[in-house]
Amino acid sequence: MQGISVFLTDDPMSKGSRSVVDDIRSLSPPGGGQVLVGGQTAELVDLLGSIGSILPWMALVVVIATFVLLFLAFGSVVLPFKAILMNTLSLGATFGALVLIFQDGNLSDVLGFTSTGTIEATQPILVLAIAFGLSMDYEVFLLSRVREQYLISGDNTEAVATGLQRTGAIITSAALLLVVVIGAFATSGITFIKLIGVAMVIAILVDATIVRLFLVPATMRLLGSANWWAPAPLRRLHDRIGLREDEA
Repeated sequence: MQGISVFLTDDPMSKGSRSVVDDIRSLSPPGGGQVLVGGQTAELVDLLGSIGSILPWMALVVVIATFVLLFLAFGSVVLPFKAILMNTLSLGATFGALVLIFQDGNLSDVLGFTSTGTIEATQPILVLAIAFGLSMDYEVFLLSRVREQYLISGDNTEAVATGLQRTGAIITSAALLLVVVIGAFATSGITFIKLIGVAMVIAILVDATIVRLFLVPATMRLLGSANWWAPAPLRRLHDRIGLREDEA
């Protein structure tokens, strides 16, 4: 076995350095040999490749599971799509803020950390899992009360207004409680823990205010009775196996 050392002038985490690793691995070794590349940059390339191959499947599983459970709960195929879209908006705002703060280094003096110009690849996935779960929890809580009123009155506008009135204060209080508890992570001296704390605070505030108290009710108001639409076969399926609260 023969080893060759390659020294890079760029940052080991940069796109150019990762391209060098790919170029070396694509070389044809002489005499039936094998090209093996190690080092910090190669480890990053392998990590990103592994995450990139698994992440789409994880997203597919989460989307399908969310759609099925929300359909069983509310008997609609429109509300699950809307919920996933709204959660995507909330997560997009959170990831954008993380890039602005931790990758670009803005607010580094205020938060007390030194930006490296990158974000470790596994951190956004952890943020995504936690924030998506919390967002969906708020969504189910709000929609449960809206559907409850809709079944009573049959008026979508009244149901949205009543559901928001009954849950708005509770959602806000729960969000503030989580901001205080999880936000304490932002004071950590470990950048990884600090990032999780800041990300969750941003995700919770965006979701509990802009998304849950403004965008969701406005969207449901515009959609009207279409919120509760489902094809006849699926509607019959929901009547048989749908999730319901105690009718008593």
